[in-house]
Amino acid sequence: MFGAPPPVITSATPLVPLPRRPLDPAGSSGQVRRWYENELGWPTVPGEPPRLVVGVRYDVLDVPAEAGHAALRRSAAGSPVALHGDRMLLLVAAGGAEEIPGLLEWLDWGSLPLDLVPIGAGGLIEAPSPPASERRAVPAPCGPNAVVPCEPQAPSPPGADTPLGDALPRPGPPGRVGSQGAAVWLRPPEPGCEVEASLPTLSALGGTGDAPDLVRLVNTVATQCHRVRLRRACAQPPAMRAQGR
Repeated sequence: MFGAPPPVITSATPLVPLPRRPLDPAGSSGQVRRWYENELGWPTVPGEPPRLVVGVRYDVLDVPAEAGHAALRRSAAGSPVALHGDRMLLLVAAGGAEEIPGLLEWLDWGSLPLDLVPIGAGGLIEAPSPPASERRAVPAPCGPNAVVPCEPQAPSPPGADTPLGDALPRPGPPGRVGSQGAAVWLRPPEPGCEVEASLPTLSALGGTGDAPDLVRLVNTVATQCHRVRLRRACAQPPAMRAQGR
């Protein structure tokens, strides 16, 4: 009386759950954040890659790497310095970014288009990778049962444990727009030390001893930025130089 039941059609391909993003409880970005927040007391913001909040413990002077290298070879600045692609990030005392435009005017650099960018309160920078010794201090979990695979330890950034000078990596070719690659420390901050005491500040003007002077640093960097600009302009074809006037 009743017809035969319809055949059951089964899929030849079994259902496979979508792959889940690996957890990262102790390595890579999590380790980077803990180093900055716990060891240095520097605030970060959520997101990838880890970024540091500027204007709380320090401000930043963002300059072409070529100009930054030349300036550091001619100065005695002892504050932390990072390299991010073709840009150099010089840490200065918190509040220093607000002083830089006025300093450039006072030093007669205000009328020139210098590629010198102060970053102050409300700004963010990519967190440079901690020195290799700090990364080894809290190793990421690895092994056959690890959530993330083992990776070889990266070498220390060039110049991290040596004085700034010819040992530092050379900047990339001029003319690129923006920064490429991950940020690295050339002169890393030291946990347990008063990092702020090493940052160039306007209050050191006229001081004695090894007090870091923001005026001297800005004047030196501005001079090197101007030289880089002139050298690049001279390297352009005559038609492009005429358009830039």
